[in-house]
Amino acid sequence: MDARARTPRGARKVAVGSGEPGGSDKEWRWRGWRAAARAGVVAAVGFLGALVLLVMVFGGRTGRMAAFSSAPGTGFFVQKPVYEASLVHEHVAGPAPPTRHDQDRLLGGLLSPAFDENSCRSRYASSLYRRPSPFRPSTFLLERLRRYEARHRRCCPGAPLFKEAVEHLRSGRNAARSECQYVVWTPINGLGNRMLSLASTFLYALLTDRVLLVHAPQEFDGLFCEPFPGSSWALPAGFPITDFAGIFTMGSPTSYKNMRQAGAVSRDHRNVTAESLPAYVFLDLIQSFTDAAFCEADQRVLAKFNWVVVKSDVYFATMFFLMPAYERELSRLFPEKEAVFHHLARYLFHPSNDVWGIVRKYYGAYLARADERVGLQVRVFPEMPVAFENMYGQILRCSEQEAGLLPKVAHKDGAAANHSSAVASGSRNNKLTSILVTSLFSDYYERIRGVYYANPTETGEFVEVHQPSHEREQRTEARAHNQRALAEMYLLSFCDRIVTTAVSTFGYIAHGLAGVRPWVLLRPPSPEAPVDPACVRSKTVEPCLQAPPRRVCGVAEGTDIGALVPYAGHCEDEHKGLKLFP
Repeated sequence: MDARARTPRGARKVAVGSGEPGGSDKEWRWRGWRAAARAGVVAAVGFLGALVLLVMVFGGRTGRMAAFSSAPGTGFFVQKPVYEASLVHEHVAGPAPPTRHDQDRLLGGLLSPAFDENSCRSRYASSLYRRPSPFRPSTFLLERLRRYEARHRRCCPGAPLFKEAVEHLRSGRNAARSECQYVVWTPINGLGNRMLSLASTFLYALLTDRVLLVHAPQEFDGLFCEPFPGSSWALPAGFPITDFAGIFTMGSPTSYKNMRQAGAVSRDHRNVTAESLPAYVFLDLIQSFTDAAFCEADQRVLAKFNWVVVKSDVYFATMFFLMPAYERELSRLFPEKEAVFHHLARYLFHPSNDVWGIVRKYYGAYLARADERVGLQVRVFPEMPVAFENMYGQILRCSEQEAGLLPKVAHKDGAAANHSSAVASGSRNNKLTSILVTSLFSDYYERIRGVYYANPTETGEFVEVHQPSHEREQRTEARAHNQRALAEMYLLSFCDRIVTTAVSTFGYIAHGLAGVRPWVLLRPPSPEAPVDPACVRSKTVEPCLQAPPRRVCGVAEGTDIGALVPYAGHCEDEHKGLKLFP
Protein backbone atom coordinates (compact mmCIF):
# COMPACT_ATOMS: atom_id res chain seq x y z
CA MET A 1 0.00 0.00 0.00
CA ASP A 2 1.27 3.47 -0.87
CA ALA A 3 2.29 5.08 2.41
CA ARG A 4 1.13 8.45 1.17
CA ALA A 5 -2.43 7.18 1.04
CA ARG A 6 -2.51 6.14 4.69
CA THR A 7 -2.71 9.60 6.10
CA PRO A 8 -2.22 10.23 8.63
CA ARG A 9 -1.99 6.47 8.08
CA GLY A 10 1.70 6.60 7.23
CA ALA A 11 2.66 8.94 10.05
CA ARG A 12 4.88 7.56 12.80
CA LYS A 13 3.11 9.76 15.32
CA VAL A 14 -0.67 10.00 15.50
CA ALA A 15 -2.47 12.95 16.97
CA VAL A 16 -5.43 11.81 19.01
CA GLY A 17 -8.35 14.10 18.40
CA SER A 18 -6.33 16.17 15.95
CA GLY A 19 -8.21 18.29 13.50
CA GLU A 20 -11.30 20.39 13.59
CA PRO A 21 -12.93 21.63 15.71
CA GLY A 22 -10.23 22.42 18.26
CA GLY A 23 -9.30 21.25 21.69
CA SER A 24 -5.82 20.25 22.84
CA ASP A 25 -4.25 17.44 20.80
CA LYS A 26 -2.19 14.61 22.26
CA GLU A 27 0.35 12.77 20.22
CA TRP A 28 1.27 9.16 20.80
CA ARG A 29 4.61 7.68 19.90
CA TRP A 30 4.19 4.65 17.69
CA ARG A 31 7.15 2.89 19.29
CA GLY A 32 5.89 3.64 22.77
CA TRP A 33 2.55 2.11 21.89
CA ARG A 34 4.21 -0.98 20.48
CA ALA A 35 6.30 -1.37 23.62
CA ALA A 36 3.20 -1.11 25.74
CA ALA A 37 1.54 -3.67 23.55
CA ARG A 38 4.37 -6.14 23.98
CA ALA A 39 4.18 -5.62 27.72
CA GLY A 40 0.66 -6.91 27.64
CA VAL A 41 -1.25 -3.66 27.89
CA VAL A 42 -3.00 -4.39 24.61
CA ALA A 43 -5.33 -7.35 24.35
CA ALA A 44 -4.09 -9.08 21.23
CA VAL A 45 -6.82 -11.35 20.13
CA GLY A 46 -8.46 -12.71 17.00
CA PHE A 47 -11.80 -13.35 15.39
CA LEU A 48 -14.33 -15.93 14.36
CA GLY A 49 -12.78 -19.33 14.93
CA ALA A 50 -14.51 -22.59 15.76
CA LEU A 51 -17.89 -22.30 17.45
CA VAL A 52 -16.53 -23.80 20.65
CA LEU A 53 -14.51 -20.65 21.18
CA LEU A 54 -17.64 -18.54 21.11
CA VAL A 55 -18.81 -20.10 24.36
CA MET A 56 -15.97 -18.30 26.08
CA VAL A 57 -17.44 -14.97 25.12
CA PHE A 58 -20.47 -15.04 27.34
CA GLY A 59 -19.07 -15.53 30.80
CA GLY A 60 -18.58 -12.40 32.88
CA ARG A 61 -16.18 -10.57 30.57
CA THR A 62 -18.06 -7.35 30.02
CA GLY A 63 -16.17 -5.27 32.50
CA ARG A 64 -12.80 -6.33 31.15
CA MET A 65 -13.77 -5.99 27.52
CA ALA A 66 -14.89 -2.41 27.90
CA ALA A 67 -11.31 -1.34 28.48
CA PHE A 68 -10.06 -2.51 25.13
CA SER A 69 -12.38 -1.01 22.54
CA SER A 70 -14.23 2.16 21.71
CA ALA A 71 -17.63 1.60 23.26
CA PRO A 72 -20.56 2.68 21.10
CA GLY A 73 -23.06 5.17 22.33
CA THR A 74 -26.17 6.92 21.16
CA GLY A 75 -24.02 10.03 20.77
CA PHE A 76 -21.01 10.10 18.46
CA PHE A 77 -18.08 10.79 20.74
CA VAL A 78 -14.36 10.26 21.15
CA GLN A 79 -12.89 8.53 24.16
CA LYS A 80 -9.28 8.74 25.27
CA PRO A 81 -7.30 5.71 24.13
CA VAL A 82 -7.15 3.03 26.80
CA TYR A 83 -3.39 2.78 26.45
CA GLU A 84 -2.77 6.26 27.82
CA ALA A 85 -1.24 5.21 31.13
CA SER A 86 1.56 3.25 29.50
CA LEU A 87 2.36 5.54 26.61
CA VAL A 88 5.12 8.00 26.11
CA HIS A 89 3.53 11.12 24.72
CA GLU A 90 4.51 14.66 23.88
CA HIS A 91 2.50 17.87 23.89
CA VAL A 92 3.44 18.98 20.41
CA ALA A 93 1.55 19.78 17.26
CA GLY A 94 -0.03 16.90 15.40
CA PRO A 95 1.73 15.34 12.45
CA ALA A 96 1.64 17.21 9.19
CA PRO A 97 -0.13 15.29 6.45
CA PRO A 98 2.23 13.94 3.84
CA THR A 99 3.09 16.05 0.87
CA ARG A 100 1.15 14.95 -2.16
CA HIS A 101 1.12 16.06 -5.76
CA ASP A 102 -1.55 18.60 -6.58
CA GLN A 103 -3.27 16.15 -8.90
CA ASP A 104 -3.71 13.78 -5.94
CA ARG A 105 -5.03 16.61 -3.81
CA LEU A 106 -7.52 17.41 -6.55
CA LEU A 107 -8.37 13.74 -7.19
CA GLY A 108 -6.77 13.68 -10.60
CA GLY A 109 -8.34 17.02 -11.53
CA LEU A 110 -11.85 16.04 -10.45
CA LEU A 111 -11.99 18.88 -7.92
CA SER A 112 -11.60 22.55 -8.67
CA PRO A 113 -8.71 24.28 -6.84
CA ALA A 114 -10.81 27.45 -6.50
CA PHE A 115 -12.08 26.85 -2.95
CA ASP A 116 -10.81 28.23 0.34
CA GLU A 117 -9.60 25.16 2.22
CA ASN A 118 -10.79 26.43 5.59
CA SER A 119 -14.35 26.83 4.33
CA CYS A 120 -14.52 23.07 3.74
CA ARG A 121 -11.67 21.14 5.30
CA SER A 122 -12.80 17.76 4.04
CA ARG A 123 -12.69 18.70 0.35
CA TYR A 124 -8.95 18.40 -0.14
CA ALA A 125 -8.18 16.24 2.90
CA SER A 126 -10.50 13.23 2.89
CA SER A 127 -8.59 11.43 0.14
CA LEU A 128 -5.53 11.37 2.40
CA TYR A 129 -7.27 8.80 4.57
CA ARG A 130 -7.91 6.31 1.79
CA ARG A 131 -5.86 4.22 -0.53
CA PRO A 132 -5.32 5.87 -3.91
CA SER A 133 -8.34 5.46 -6.15
CA PRO A 134 -8.02 2.67 -8.72
CA PHE A 135 -9.94 4.90 -11.15
CA ARG A 136 -8.89 8.11 -12.86
CA PRO A 137 -11.52 10.54 -14.15
CA SER A 138 -11.56 10.98 -17.92
CA THR A 139 -10.37 14.20 -19.50
CA PHE A 140 -13.84 14.63 -20.96
CA LEU A 141 -15.45 14.41 -17.51
CA LEU A 142 -13.05 17.05 -16.17
CA GLU A 143 -13.89 19.36 -19.07
CA ARG A 144 -17.61 18.89 -18.54
CA LEU A 145 -17.33 19.59 -14.82
CA ARG A 146 -15.46 22.86 -15.44
CA ARG A 147 -18.09 23.85 -18.04
CA TYR A 148 -20.84 22.95 -15.59
CA GLU A 149 -19.26 25.06 -12.83
CA ALA A 150 -19.15 28.07 -15.16
CA ARG A 151 -22.81 27.58 -16.10
CA HIS A 152 -23.78 27.19 -12.45
CA ARG A 153 -22.12 30.51 -11.61
CA ARG A 154 -24.05 32.27 -14.42
CA CYS A 155 -27.37 30.74 -13.39
CA CYS A 156 -27.11 30.27 -9.62
CA PRO A 157 -29.34 31.95 -7.02
CA GLY A 158 -28.59 35.65 -6.90
CA ALA A 159 -27.55 35.88 -10.55
CA PRO A 160 -29.68 38.00 -12.96
CA LEU A 161 -30.47 34.97 -15.11
CA PHE A 162 -31.80 33.12 -12.05
CA LYS A 163 -34.04 36.04 -11.12
CA GLU A 164 -35.43 36.07 -14.65
CA ALA A 165 -36.11 32.32 -14.57
CA VAL A 166 -37.85 32.61 -11.19
CA GLU A 167 -40.13 35.33 -12.51
CA HIS A 168 -41.27 33.02 -15.29
CA LEU A 169 -41.84 30.27 -12.72
CA ARG A 170 -43.82 32.63 -10.53
CA SER A 171 -46.01 33.62 -13.47
CA GLY A 172 -47.17 30.03 -13.86
CA ARG A 173 -46.08 29.68 -17.47
CA ASN A 174 -43.12 28.07 -19.17
CA ALA A 175 -40.92 30.37 -21.23
CA ALA A 176 -39.18 29.64 -24.48
CA ARG A 177 -35.92 27.76 -23.89
CA SER A 178 -33.51 30.05 -22.10
CA GLU A 179 -29.82 29.92 -21.28
CA CYS A 180 -30.57 28.64 -17.78
CA GLN A 181 -32.66 25.55 -17.30
CA TYR A 182 -32.93 23.91 -13.89
CA VAL A 183 -33.43 20.58 -12.20
CA VAL A 184 -34.49 20.87 -8.55
CA TRP A 185 -33.81 17.87 -6.32
CA THR A 186 -35.99 17.19 -3.30
CA PRO A 187 -35.17 14.43 -0.78
CA ILE A 188 -37.05 11.42 0.46
CA ASN A 189 -36.14 8.52 2.80
CA GLY A 190 -32.77 7.94 4.46
CA LEU A 191 -29.43 9.66 3.94
CA GLY A 192 -28.01 6.87 1.78
CA ASN A 193 -31.04 7.00 -0.53
CA ARG A 194 -30.74 10.75 -0.72
CA MET A 195 -27.08 10.72 -1.69
CA LEU A 196 -27.68 8.10 -4.39
CA SER A 197 -30.58 10.04 -5.92
CA LEU A 198 -28.76 13.38 -5.65
CA ALA A 199 -25.74 11.99 -7.52
CA SER A 200 -28.12 10.63 -10.17
CA THR A 201 -29.84 14.00 -10.48
CA PHE A 202 -26.49 15.71 -10.97
CA LEU A 203 -25.66 13.28 -13.77
CA TYR A 204 -29.03 14.17 -15.33
CA ALA A 205 -28.04 17.85 -15.11
CA LEU A 206 -24.73 17.14 -16.85
CA LEU A 207 -26.40 15.21 -19.66
CA THR A 208 -29.13 17.80 -20.26
CA ASP A 209 -27.19 21.04 -19.62
CA ARG A 210 -29.31 21.93 -16.61
CA VAL A 211 -28.32 23.60 -13.35
CA LEU A 212 -28.77 21.51 -10.20
CA LEU A 213 -30.48 23.14 -7.24
CA VAL A 214 -31.20 21.43 -3.93
CA HIS A 215 -34.23 21.71 -1.71
CA ALA A 216 -32.62 21.05 1.66
CA PRO A 217 -35.01 20.56 4.60
CA GLN A 218 -33.75 21.28 8.09
CA GLU A 219 -32.44 17.78 8.74
CA PHE A 220 -30.38 17.88 5.52
CA ASP A 221 -29.03 21.38 6.00
CA GLY A 222 -25.41 21.69 7.10
CA LEU A 223 -24.35 18.15 6.15
CA PHE A 224 -22.34 19.01 3.06
CA CYS A 225 -20.18 21.81 1.77
CA GLU A 226 -21.20 23.66 -1.36
CA PRO A 227 -19.76 21.62 -4.25
CA PHE A 228 -19.60 24.33 -6.93
CA PRO A 229 -17.07 27.19 -6.64
CA GLY A 230 -18.34 30.74 -6.36
CA SER A 231 -22.00 29.75 -6.16
CA SER A 232 -24.63 27.89 -4.20
CA TRP A 233 -26.75 24.86 -4.99
CA ALA A 234 -29.35 25.62 -2.30
CA LEU A 235 -32.76 27.04 -3.15
CA PRO A 236 -32.90 30.54 -1.68
CA ALA A 237 -35.49 31.93 0.68
CA GLY A 238 -38.52 33.22 -1.14
CA PHE A 239 -38.47 30.56 -3.85
CA PRO A 240 -41.99 30.37 -5.35
CA ILE A 241 -42.44 26.67 -4.56
CA THR A 242 -42.52 26.09 -0.80
CA ASP A 243 -44.60 23.02 0.05
CA PHE A 244 -42.42 20.37 -1.58
CA ALA A 245 -43.78 17.56 0.59
CA GLY A 246 -47.39 18.49 -0.04
CA ILE A 247 -47.20 19.27 -3.76
CA PHE A 248 -44.92 16.53 -5.05
CA THR A 249 -46.79 13.29 -4.49
CA MET A 250 -47.69 10.37 -6.76
CA GLY A 251 -51.09 11.93 -7.41
CA SER A 252 -49.74 15.37 -8.23
CA PRO A 253 -51.21 16.88 -11.43
CA THR A 254 -47.75 18.34 -12.15
CA SER A 255 -46.28 14.82 -12.40
CA TYR A 256 -45.09 14.13 -15.94
CA LYS A 257 -46.62 10.66 -15.80
CA ASN A 258 -49.98 12.09 -14.75
CA MET A 259 -49.77 14.87 -17.33
CA ARG A 260 -49.30 12.29 -20.04
CA GLN A 261 -52.15 10.13 -18.81
CA ALA A 262 -54.44 13.15 -18.63
CA GLY A 263 -53.46 14.25 -22.14
CA ALA A 264 -51.99 17.53 -20.89
CA VAL A 265 -48.76 16.85 -22.79
CA SER A 266 -48.08 14.86 -25.91
CA ARG A 267 -45.28 12.35 -26.19
CA ASP A 268 -44.58 13.66 -29.67
CA HIS A 269 -42.24 16.58 -29.01
CA ARG A 270 -42.98 18.02 -32.46
CA ASN A 271 -46.49 18.82 -31.28
CA VAL A 272 -45.30 20.46 -28.06
CA THR A 273 -44.14 24.06 -27.82
CA ALA A 274 -42.33 25.38 -24.77
CA GLU A 275 -44.89 28.19 -24.32
CA SER A 276 -47.79 25.70 -24.16
CA LEU A 277 -46.36 23.87 -21.15
CA PRO A 278 -46.88 24.51 -17.42
CA ALA A 279 -44.21 26.41 -15.53
CA TYR A 280 -42.59 23.22 -14.21
CA VAL A 281 -42.84 19.45 -14.33
CA PHE A 282 -42.42 16.88 -11.56
CA LEU A 283 -40.54 13.60 -12.10
CA ASP A 284 -41.64 11.04 -9.54
CA LEU A 285 -38.79 8.51 -9.54
CA ILE A 286 -39.31 6.72 -6.23
CA GLN A 287 -38.93 2.93 -5.95
CA SER A 288 -41.79 1.76 -8.19
CA PHE A 289 -41.41 4.41 -10.88
CA THR A 290 -42.38 3.79 -14.50
CA ASP A 291 -40.33 4.06 -17.65
CA ALA A 292 -41.74 7.49 -18.47
CA ALA A 293 -38.59 9.46 -17.72
CA PHE A 294 -36.24 7.12 -19.57
CA CYS A 295 -37.76 7.02 -23.05
CA GLU A 296 -36.03 9.21 -25.60
CA ALA A 297 -39.33 10.65 -26.80
CA ASP A 298 -40.10 11.74 -23.25
CA GLN A 299 -36.63 13.20 -22.80
CA ARG A 300 -37.21 15.43 -25.84
CA VAL A 301 -40.46 16.69 -24.31
CA LEU A 302 -38.90 17.21 -20.90
CA ALA A 303 -36.13 19.25 -22.52
CA LYS A 304 -38.73 21.95 -23.30
CA PHE A 305 -39.44 22.56 -19.58
CA ASN A 306 -37.21 25.17 -17.97
CA TRP A 307 -37.91 23.80 -14.49
CA VAL A 308 -37.89 20.09 -13.61
CA VAL A 309 -38.38 18.87 -10.04
CA VAL A 310 -37.00 15.40 -9.26
CA LYS A 311 -38.05 13.37 -6.25
CA SER A 312 -36.26 10.05 -5.92
CA ASP A 313 -34.75 7.61 -3.43
CA VAL A 314 -32.91 5.34 -5.87
CA TYR A 315 -29.73 5.32 -7.95
CA PHE A 316 -31.47 5.98 -11.25
CA ALA A 317 -28.21 7.03 -12.95
CA THR A 318 -27.91 3.43 -14.16
CA MET A 319 -30.91 3.86 -16.47
CA PHE A 320 -29.21 6.51 -18.60
CA PHE A 321 -26.71 3.87 -19.72
CA LEU A 322 -29.55 1.95 -21.39
CA MET A 323 -30.57 4.96 -23.50
CA PRO A 324 -28.95 5.14 -26.96
CA ALA A 325 -29.27 8.94 -26.99
CA TYR A 326 -26.77 9.24 -24.13
CA GLU A 327 -24.56 6.28 -24.98
CA ARG A 328 -21.76 8.13 -26.76
CA GLU A 329 -21.49 10.94 -24.20
CA LEU A 330 -21.58 8.57 -21.24
CA SER A 331 -18.85 6.41 -22.76
CA ARG A 332 -16.64 9.50 -22.97
CA LEU A 333 -17.55 10.71 -19.48
CA PHE A 334 -17.09 7.30 -17.85
CA PRO A 335 -14.92 4.90 -19.87
CA GLU A 336 -14.71 2.82 -16.66
CA LYS A 337 -18.36 2.06 -16.05
CA GLU A 338 -17.97 0.87 -12.46
CA ALA A 339 -16.54 4.26 -11.45
CA VAL A 340 -19.61 6.38 -12.20
CA PHE A 341 -20.84 6.83 -8.63
CA HIS A 342 -17.26 6.84 -7.31
CA HIS A 343 -16.43 9.96 -9.36
CA LEU A 344 -19.78 11.69 -8.86
CA ALA A 345 -19.77 11.13 -5.10
CA ARG A 346 -16.18 12.28 -4.58
CA TYR A 347 -16.94 15.40 -6.61
CA LEU A 348 -20.25 16.28 -4.92
CA PHE A 349 -20.19 15.10 -1.32
CA HIS A 350 -17.81 16.86 1.06
CA PRO A 351 -18.79 16.72 4.74
CA SER A 352 -19.25 20.07 6.43
CA ASN A 353 -16.64 21.21 8.92
CA ASP A 354 -18.86 20.05 11.80
CA VAL A 355 -19.15 16.54 10.38
CA TRP A 356 -15.50 16.45 9.34
CA GLY A 357 -14.49 17.35 12.89
CA ILE A 358 -16.31 14.22 14.10
CA VAL A 359 -14.60 12.09 11.46
CA ARG A 360 -11.11 13.42 12.16
CA LYS A 361 -11.39 13.05 15.92
CA TYR A 362 -12.71 9.51 15.82
CA TYR A 363 -10.19 8.41 13.22
CA GLY A 364 -7.31 9.92 15.18
CA ALA A 365 -8.41 8.27 18.42
CA TYR A 366 -9.24 4.79 17.21
CA LEU A 367 -8.21 4.00 13.63
CA ALA A 368 -5.03 5.90 12.84
CA ARG A 369 -2.67 3.45 14.55
CA ALA A 370 -3.87 0.42 12.60
CA ASP A 371 -1.88 -1.26 9.85
CA GLU A 372 -5.11 -2.50 8.32
CA ARG A 373 -8.72 -1.47 8.72
CA VAL A 374 -11.69 -3.74 8.13
CA GLY A 375 -15.17 -2.21 7.94
CA LEU A 376 -18.21 -4.30 8.90
CA GLN A 377 -21.59 -2.69 8.21
CA VAL A 378 -24.60 -4.57 9.60
CA ARG A 379 -28.11 -3.46 8.71
CA VAL A 380 -31.24 -5.31 9.81
CA PHE A 381 -34.36 -4.00 8.08
CA PRO A 382 -37.70 -3.73 9.90
CA GLU A 383 -39.46 -5.57 7.08
CA MET A 384 -36.98 -8.46 7.44
CA PRO A 385 -36.26 -8.69 11.20
CA VAL A 386 -33.46 -11.27 11.13
CA ALA A 387 -32.64 -12.49 14.64
CA PHE A 388 -29.28 -11.49 16.06
CA GLU A 389 -27.97 -15.08 16.29
CA ASN A 390 -28.91 -15.73 12.67
CA MET A 391 -27.21 -12.61 11.38
CA TYR A 392 -24.17 -13.17 13.56
CA GLY A 393 -23.98 -16.74 12.33
CA GLN A 394 -24.02 -15.42 8.78
CA ILE A 395 -21.09 -13.14 9.59
CA LEU A 396 -19.26 -16.18 10.99
CA ARG A 397 -19.90 -18.22 7.86
CA CYS A 398 -18.84 -15.33 5.65
CA SER A 399 -15.55 -15.08 7.54
CA GLU A 400 -14.94 -18.81 7.24
CA GLN A 401 -15.93 -18.81 3.57
CA GLU A 402 -13.68 -15.89 2.62
CA ALA A 403 -10.28 -16.83 3.99
CA GLY A 404 -8.42 -13.85 5.35
CA LEU A 405 -11.39 -11.52 5.33
CA LEU A 406 -11.16 -11.08 9.12
CA PRO A 407 -8.33 -12.17 11.43
CA LYS A 408 -8.73 -15.75 12.65
CA VAL A 409 -8.51 -16.81 16.25
CA ALA A 410 -6.20 -19.62 17.30
CA HIS A 411 -7.56 -23.04 18.20
CA LYS A 412 -6.86 -24.63 21.57
CA ASP A 413 -4.20 -26.86 20.10
CA GLY A 414 -0.84 -26.33 18.50
CA ALA A 415 -1.76 -22.92 17.13
CA ALA A 416 -2.41 -21.57 20.61
CA ALA A 417 0.77 -23.19 21.90
CA ASN A 418 2.75 -21.65 19.07
CA HIS A 419 1.16 -18.30 19.85
CA SER A 420 2.23 -18.51 23.51
CA SER A 421 5.72 -19.57 22.50
CA ALA A 422 5.98 -16.60 20.14
CA VAL A 423 4.94 -14.23 22.90
CA ALA A 424 7.51 -15.70 25.29
CA SER A 425 10.31 -15.44 22.75
CA GLY A 426 9.45 -11.88 21.82
CA SER A 427 8.84 -12.75 18.17
CA ARG A 428 5.20 -11.73 18.25
CA ASN A 429 3.54 -10.33 15.12
CA ASN A 430 3.20 -6.58 15.66
CA LYS A 431 0.54 -6.00 13.02
CA LEU A 432 -2.51 -4.12 14.29
CA THR A 433 -5.89 -4.65 12.63
CA SER A 434 -8.80 -2.39 13.53
CA ILE A 435 -12.35 -3.57 12.86
CA LEU A 436 -14.89 -0.79 12.55
CA VAL A 437 -18.47 -1.94 13.15
CA THR A 438 -21.29 0.32 11.97
CA SER A 439 -24.78 -0.71 13.01
CA LEU A 440 -27.87 0.68 14.68
CA PHE A 441 -27.34 -1.96 17.39
CA SER A 442 -24.39 -2.70 19.66
CA ASP A 443 -24.92 -6.49 19.84
CA TYR A 444 -22.59 -7.34 16.95
CA TYR A 445 -19.85 -5.09 18.27
CA GLU A 446 -20.14 -6.58 21.77
CA ARG A 447 -20.00 -10.17 20.50
CA ILE A 448 -17.10 -9.60 18.12
CA ARG A 449 -15.20 -7.60 20.71
CA GLY A 450 -15.69 -10.44 23.17
CA VAL A 451 -14.27 -13.01 20.76
CA TYR A 452 -11.19 -10.91 20.17
CA TYR A 453 -10.77 -10.25 23.85
CA ALA A 454 -10.98 -13.90 24.82
CA ASN A 455 -8.82 -15.54 22.17
CA PRO A 456 -5.45 -14.98 20.51
CA THR A 457 -5.10 -14.77 16.76
CA GLU A 458 -3.41 -17.47 14.72
CA THR A 459 -0.80 -14.99 13.53
CA GLY A 460 -0.33 -13.21 16.83
CA GLU A 461 -1.44 -9.89 15.40
CA PHE A 462 -3.23 -7.32 17.51
CA VAL A 463 -6.92 -6.63 16.93
CA GLU A 464 -9.09 -3.74 18.06
CA VAL A 465 -12.85 -3.48 17.60
CA HIS A 466 -14.65 -0.13 17.51
CA GLN A 467 -18.17 1.14 17.01
CA PRO A 468 -18.91 4.88 17.00
CA SER A 469 -22.63 4.81 17.83
CA HIS A 470 -25.73 2.63 18.12
CA GLU A 471 -29.00 4.51 17.87
CA ARG A 472 -31.29 1.47 17.56
CA GLU A 473 -33.51 3.15 14.97
CA GLN A 474 -33.09 5.30 11.91
CA ARG A 475 -34.16 8.89 12.51
CA THR A 476 -33.81 10.66 9.18
CA GLU A 477 -35.77 13.65 10.46
CA ALA A 478 -33.03 14.44 13.03
CA ARG A 479 -30.10 16.50 11.82
CA ALA A 480 -27.68 15.16 14.45
CA HIS A 481 -28.56 11.60 13.45
CA ASN A 482 -27.75 12.39 9.82
CA GLN A 483 -24.45 14.00 10.82
CA ARG A 484 -23.41 10.86 12.66
CA ALA A 485 -24.56 8.67 9.78
CA LEU A 486 -22.51 10.68 7.29
CA ALA A 487 -19.47 10.57 9.58
CA GLU A 488 -19.77 6.78 9.83
CA MET A 489 -20.11 6.42 6.06
CA TYR A 490 -16.83 8.28 5.68
CA LEU A 491 -15.09 6.30 8.41
CA LEU A 492 -16.24 3.08 6.75
CA SER A 493 -14.91 4.36 3.42
CA PHE A 494 -11.45 4.72 4.99
CA CYS A 495 -11.25 0.96 5.52
CA ASP A 496 -9.07 -1.28 3.36
CA ARG A 497 -11.67 -4.07 3.23
CA ILE A 498 -15.41 -3.49 3.56
CA VAL A 499 -18.21 -5.92 4.38
CA THR A 500 -21.72 -4.56 3.79
CA THR A 501 -25.27 -5.78 4.19
CA ALA A 502 -27.38 -6.55 1.11
CA VAL A 503 -29.54 -3.71 -0.26
CA SER A 504 -28.19 -1.22 2.27
CA THR A 505 -27.72 2.19 0.68
CA PHE A 506 -25.47 3.15 3.62
CA GLY A 507 -23.08 0.42 2.47
CA TYR A 508 -23.37 1.51 -1.17
CA ILE A 509 -22.21 5.01 -0.26
CA ALA A 510 -19.24 3.83 1.81
CA HIS A 511 -17.73 1.41 -0.68
CA GLY A 512 -18.57 3.76 -3.56
CA LEU A 513 -16.59 6.59 -1.96
CA ALA A 514 -13.74 4.20 -1.22
CA GLY A 515 -13.65 2.74 -4.72
CA VAL A 516 -13.59 -0.73 -3.13
CA ARG A 517 -15.51 -3.81 -4.21
CA PRO A 518 -17.21 -5.00 -1.01
CA TRP A 519 -18.08 -8.38 0.39
CA VAL A 520 -21.88 -8.42 0.58
CA LEU A 521 -23.81 -10.30 3.30
CA LEU A 522 -26.64 -11.71 1.23
CA ARG A 523 -30.28 -11.38 2.23
CA PRO A 524 -31.93 -14.59 3.51
CA PRO A 525 -35.18 -15.73 1.86
CA SER A 526 -36.90 -15.41 5.25
CA PRO A 527 -35.87 -14.17 8.73
CA GLU A 528 -35.27 -17.75 9.96
CA ALA A 529 -33.75 -19.29 6.85
CA PRO A 530 -29.97 -19.60 6.44
CA VAL A 531 -28.42 -18.19 3.29
CA ASP A 532 -25.78 -19.99 1.27
CA PRO A 533 -23.34 -18.60 0.38
CA ALA A 534 -23.26 -16.29 3.35
CA CYS A 535 -21.64 -13.52 1.34
CA VAL A 536 -20.23 -12.76 -2.08
CA ARG A 537 -17.54 -10.42 -3.32
CA SER A 538 -19.10 -7.79 -5.54
CA LYS A 539 -17.71 -7.62 -9.06
CA THR A 540 -18.18 -3.87 -9.22
CA VAL A 541 -17.91 -0.74 -7.11
CA GLU A 542 -21.21 0.62 -8.44
CA PRO A 543 -24.40 0.81 -6.31
CA CYS A 544 -27.46 -1.18 -7.25
CA LEU A 545 -30.59 0.34 -8.77
CA GLN A 546 -32.90 -1.80 -6.67
CA ALA A 547 -36.16 -0.96 -8.48
CA PRO A 548 -35.56 -0.50 -12.20
CA PRO A 549 -38.46 -0.01 -14.62
CA ARG A 550 -40.12 -3.23 -15.65
CA ARG A 551 -39.96 -2.17 -19.28
CA VAL A 552 -37.58 -0.14 -21.40
CA CYS A 553 -38.77 1.83 -24.39
CA GLY A 554 -38.20 0.11 -27.71
CA VAL A 555 -37.67 -3.27 -26.03
CA ALA A 556 -40.17 -6.09 -26.17
CA GLU A 557 -42.13 -6.81 -22.99
CA GLY A 558 -40.52 -9.56 -20.94
CA THR A 559 -37.00 -8.78 -22.15
CA ASP A 560 -34.33 -9.05 -19.48
CA ILE A 561 -33.09 -5.48 -19.10
CA GLY A 562 -29.99 -6.82 -17.39
CA ALA A 563 -28.89 -8.25 -20.73
CA LEU A 564 -29.43 -5.21 -22.96
CA VAL A 565 -25.86 -3.88 -22.80
CA PRO A 566 -22.66 -5.75 -21.93
CA TYR A 567 -21.75 -3.45 -19.02
CA ALA A 568 -25.06 -3.72 -17.12
CA GLY A 569 -26.42 -6.70 -15.24
CA HIS A 570 -28.35 -7.76 -12.18
CA CYS A 571 -27.14 -7.05 -8.66
CA GLU A 572 -25.64 -9.64 -6.34
CA ASP A 573 -27.87 -8.50 -3.48
CA GLU A 574 -31.08 -7.84 -5.42
CA HIS A 575 -31.60 -10.02 -8.46
CA LYS A 576 -34.27 -7.83 -10.02
CA GLY A 577 -32.00 -4.81 -9.56
CA LEU A 578 -29.62 -3.36 -12.12
CA LYS A 579 -26.05 -2.16 -11.82
CA LEU A 580 -23.05 -1.25 -13.97
CA PHE A 581 -20.11 -3.62 -14.29
CA PRO A 582 -16.58 -3.17 -15.68
